[in-house]
Amino acid sequence: MADNAEHAANAEVVTRRRFLSRISLGLSALAGAVVSVPILAYLLSPLLQPGAEQWRDVGLVENFQIGDTVQVAYEDPSPLPWAGQTARTAVWLRRDSETEFNAYSINCTHLGCPVNWIQDAELFLCPCHGGVYNADGTVAGGPPPHPLSNVPVRITDDQRVQVLPVTLAQTMSQS
Repeated sequence: MADNAEHAANAEVVTRRRFLSRISLGLSALAGAVVSVPILAYLLSPLLQPGAEQWRDVGLVENFQIGDTVQVAYEDPSPLPWAGQTARTAVWLRRDSETEFNAYSINCTHLGCPVNWIQDAELFLCPCHGGVYNADGTVAGGPPPHPLSNVPVRITDDQRVQVLPVTLAQTMSQS
């Protein structure tokens, strides 16, 4: 009879341990799910809700000289409320004739660093890893795998130049 009582006491202790272990695992799984939902939503939101294309005004046609390449800044069309200065971005805009403009992404296609325009050499240079691009955005040397991304440009009826921004992801995934 004493053996039965001792066995019943051991069975109760094991059951209590198993119960507390399962409660701990369940609460840990719940905490993991609660933490992972916002992370997954952040990562998947661009796929589930792509931003609408928005043309960005960069100035009057008369403000750009034929043959000049200039950096023009604009507000990112889909900034997050807390983005601050990162909501401002830019493109390299070149006026080729009275009615023709070409725009290039400011980001290198190697690792996304911003490229600089060297007027005297008529080259874009990437300071991160020595990427070099010609004035037309084609690769002249270094590690970039692709030319600079072309950014669509249009001239409105009221003689304003507008660009259709490309994202850094589009720049990096260009084939």
